[in-house]
Amino acid sequence: MSDVLDVEQLRSETPGCKAGAHFNHSGASLPSRQTLETIWDYLREEAADGPMETATRAGERLEAVRADAGSLIGASPGEVAFMGSGSTAWGAAFAALPPLAAGDRILVGRQEWGGNLATMQAAARRAGALIEVIPVREDGSVDAAALASMMDERVRLVSLTWLPANGGLINDAAAVGRVARAAGVPYFIDAGQALGQVPIDVAALGCDVLKAAGRKFLRGPRGTALLYVRREFLSELTPSYLDVSSGPIVDGKVEIRDDARRFEASENSPALLLGLGAAIREARSLGIEAVRDRIASLASTLRDNLRSIPKVTVRDLGSQLSGIVSFTVEGIAPTQVRAALSERGIAIGANGVPYTPLDMAARGLDQIARASVSHLNTMSEIALLSEAVADIARRT
Repeated sequence: MSDVLDVEQLRSETPGCKAGAHFNHSGASLPSRQTLETIWDYLREEAADGPMETATRAGERLEAVRADAGSLIGASPGEVAFMGSGSTAWGAAFAALPPLAAGDRILVGRQEWGGNLATMQAAARRAGALIEVIPVREDGSVDAAALASMMDERVRLVSLTWLPANGGLINDAAAVGRVARAAGVPYFIDAGQALGQVPIDVAALGCDVLKAAGRKFLRGPRGTALLYVRREFLSELTPSYLDVSSGPIVDGKVEIRDDARRFEASENSPALLLGLGAAIREARSLGIEAVRDRIASLASTLRDNLRSIPKVTVRDLGSQLSGIVSFTVEGIAPTQVRAALSERGIAIGANGVPYTPLDMAARGLDQIARASVSHLNTMSEIALLSEAVADIARRT
């Protein structure tokens, strides 16, 4: 395993590492002390000097966060908006698309996140539009060639969850982008599990919109998210609501901003955004490639360990794999596995059908246990988790 990262130093700077073995980074990871202190320091200043006054002084620092966020994903600052959650970000962009009409088609990946899918289904139902699933390849990943054969003049959107929530698959998002761009169809990427785990270059992906929460592998605070909107695509989007920041009235006329901040509200949390900025700077200083390589190595070891345990089935799909390791234990519900591990000081997740309804239904799964690996994890923690799962399986 690469020793590019000083993992022990990083763990010493992360208070949560002392609380137990954390394998729920795809739910929410552990922020560094620097990120936490950035938030706390701002809140103390806000309490002493007043919230509005402190925010005014922090203006340049907040714009630096926007620039850093853009650099992290290969975007310009004007293509980045800050939102309170990934769901809010995706929903705001989707609601800004031209209204659907009867017979319109939306093409989605089989692993589409349930929140996005619910939003699309509700809109399609109102309009009489159709949602169709892009076929998958033999390894379970999205089939870009099949997508190309589905394109026609009725397709209004292609939507893909890049790294699905229910397993280790990494879809070929760039291949989908090439198809969508050639057809002139808007392309949305849900990069919730990608941000901070794998390198992101929005130009190479060919997407028009990309969203991701800050709390996952990036290790930012909850209540923060990025929304990228390609500058040339902005004119095709009409926000569903405006305020004095995104669309002020000037001389009696509404002037909608000409950048991605047309999706931002004037009210936000500067403390959380500055904390997000600290997390972004840390990720960039480490190098996302080094983070990706360490996560891949640790996750591969965990999968091998789990596959060797009787009654345990690894449920991951794909040829290219992320740090999200999904599995089931025969005779025990994933939520019970999670609870049993929690009693041993090991945190994992457990996902049901609502998270990825199309894929779970296609594979006949109702729940999976989800152990998501970070560069902060160690081989001793991998062994601890593996041994604990083996003990739980023996007791069933």
